Amino acid sequence: MKLELNIHENALKTLSHMPSWVTSERVQTLENESFLSGAALATLHLVLGRQDMPLTLLRARLALIAAEACVAFTGRLERAGDLRDAVHLLRPGDLPGPAGEVYLCWRRAVERPVSIKALHRALPMYPQDKIARWLDAGGRGGVCMPVARAAHVLEAVLTQSPRAETLGLILADAVLSQTLGWDYIVPLLASGLKRSDLRKQGDDLRLACHRAVTLCATEAVRTANNLAQRTARLHAVTPKMRAKGAYAALELFLNLDAVTPAALVSLNSDRAARRFCDRLVELGAIHELTGRDTFRLYGV
Repeated sequence: MKLELNIHENALKTLSHMPSWVTSERVQTLENESFLSGAALATLHLVLGRQDMPLTLLRARLALIAAEACVAFTGRLERAGDLRDAVHLLRPGDLPGPAGEVYLCWRRAVERPVSIKALHRALPMYPQDKIARWLDAGGRGGVCMPVARAAHVLEAVLTQSPRAETLGLILADAVLSQTLGWDYIVPLLASGLKRSDLRKQGDDLRLACHRAVTLCATEAVRTANNLAQRTARLHAVTPKMRAKGAYAALELFLNLDAVTPAALVSLNSDRAARRFCDRLVELGAIHELTGRDTFRLYGV
């Protein structure tokens, strides 16, 4: 029985790598792109079903990537490192700034199962009834295909609010994830779209969304497999971390894209937290993300 389980798990891991033909060059038609995005989503679905997959961490990492894309759509220059700083280095009473707000919206959007209430929490500037109406746009005209539904929602939002890219993309990803039967939002559109794509409508927008999903799902599979390897290393070194509060601290690294030593409150002191992080870096279980000597951030 154990041998059969190992064979099944090894086969699942092999299937969880994106087939090369999905990302190969081809004639870009709506029919072709629809087929390829479906294949990409099917592969990603296998990845999300693996027992070794750190799903919360994966969603957090993809949320950062999506936020970076949305910030770029507004013409701002902040990148992933700036967004991490804007949110993780906030002091009580500070505001994260426009780019940080975008990142916070995405972080909140992926933290809880998809619902109107959860989406309103992520996007508090929009009433729940309005969010519900936009989501309903995904089902108009008998549309049942996941990417087509997401494109309908994105088009409905941007038609009414042309500068609400973050809103439109979060709601589009929410409908996409729901249609696929996923409980949580998995960001799969923002980083695959160009700014010019957001001005498209109808079949042109659907084509762009299919291409974006294929691209982003492929990148999500790579990210997922990478995180699975890294979290396996973190689990492997866990028995070596014997400080009081170590397990609670390690749990944060399995759930958050980035962690400050100050966030490791279970370790009781900043000095102990810094030493704990440095030890994990030494063991190859986590990485320091900023390259700085001060105000450091750490992540898997």
